[in-house]
Amino acid sequence: MVHRHARTARRTVLGALGAIGALVLAALPASAGAEPVPTTGPVPGAAQTLGADRPSPQLLNALQRDLKLTPDQASERLVNEAEAGTRAGRLRNALGDRFAGAWVRGATAEELTVATTDEDDVASIEAEGATARVVERPLAELRAAKKKLDAAAERVKTLETPVWYVDVTQNRVMVQATSLTAGAAFVKAAGLQAEDVGIRATKDRPRLLKDVTGGDAFYIEDSARCSVGFSVTESSQGGFVTAGHCGQEGDSTTGYDRSAQGTFEDSVFPGVDMAWVSVNDDWTPTPDVKAQDGQEVQVTGSVQALVGASVCRSGSTTGWHCGTIQQHDTSVTYPEGRVNGLTRTTVCAEPGDSGGPYLAGSQAQGVTSGGSGNCTSVGTTYYQPVNPILSDFGLTLTTASTGATLPAPEDGTAEEWAAGRVYEAGTTVVRDGVRYQCLQTHQAQGAWAPAATPALWQRL
Repeated sequence: MVHRHARTARRTVLGALGAIGALVLAALPASAGAEPVPTTGPVPGAAQTLGADRPSPQLLNALQRDLKLTPDQASERLVNEAEAGTRAGRLRNALGDRFAGAWVRGATAEELTVATTDEDDVASIEAEGATARVVERPLAELRAAKKKLDAAAERVKTLETPVWYVDVTQNRVMVQATSLTAGAAFVKAAGLQAEDVGIRATKDRPRLLKDVTGGDAFYIEDSARCSVGFSVTESSQGGFVTAGHCGQEGDSTTGYDRSAQGTFEDSVFPGVDMAWVSVNDDWTPTPDVKAQDGQEVQVTGSVQALVGASVCRSGSTTGWHCGTIQQHDTSVTYPEGRVNGLTRTTVCAEPGDSGGPYLAGSQAQGVTSGGSGNCTSVGTTYYQPVNPILSDFGLTLTTASTGATLPAPEDGTAEEWAAGRVYEAGTTVVRDGVRYQCLQTHQAQGAWAPAATPALWQRL
């Protein structure tokens, strides 16, 4: 009998989440079919490409509940976020080294802000319908400063400075420390000046919380519990992605019903927090993610959302909750080790939710790694972005676009566009003799060829 993981998953509460905890969850990438025959009609806008104009009722209901929105505001927000991502991508490419970040704000994400280091760029930013902010440091400089903190963390202990990240809204790097003294010592060890880095004192400390539809429970070696993230394939082998701290390579898994399920094929933690599990023939990967009241939403891609965008997560302990993205490129130190490149959010979570999927609209974002607080009061969580998991492990996300599977990434010149590859914003490719520049980080699907998706690619 084939199990449809997301429909009847059993939930088991493993206890309340205290301090910052790693919430081991799994992510399930989806698949898409072959490239369609080009048409002469109008090309779709960003909202149409990303499916933001046709959200599921489950997504809208959760946004209304958790972000305190009306039904109209929830629908408008999703469309605004999709369109803002494309506009921000065009401006990022145009500003080049002067680009200092982009984010959305407002109840309906109606305001896109783009930062630049040159006042002469204000007119061109405003011409794209965005608010311009002139700042001192470009994004590249902020990332370079964070890399110095990353390097210092290889030499000094960071349990007293467990979190650091690039905050584009404040145009600086921030360190979260148990005391201002500990934060200052870490900044000094990195060779940075006090004015280069902000320090926020907090007593929160990260810890791991171990406890195939996304959000379903699965068990590792008949012991720890995590949550399924997104379905994926490697060639013809199906499976799902999850957090690396959920299990080690070779560990066996059982599903929500405790029947034999699969094996950890690869797992990396610390450094990053990513893993994928291959499943046996009894389990069928789907593009579904478990929402509220036994309903499901479907994944259609993996386009990375902006800071400030809404994001929802599913987990086997607390179910379906939403919040907003606070920062990308966050480093977190757990007692078991440090993880770089996480995304910080306002979504709540609790033990056992680890590894579960995060969605921005219908776009896969990542899998839960850790957090603080709980879903009774307030919470902060961090997720491992999904696109690096797909790229590093050579996996293809399972999507609702078609029932087919994307071809594996092709060999050939680095510039030639190919379905199945993960493209970072700013990457230049060639397709049918035409050059394009990527506007938003995503895994390419056959239906998302550059000429047909101006939401994702800009013709040069």
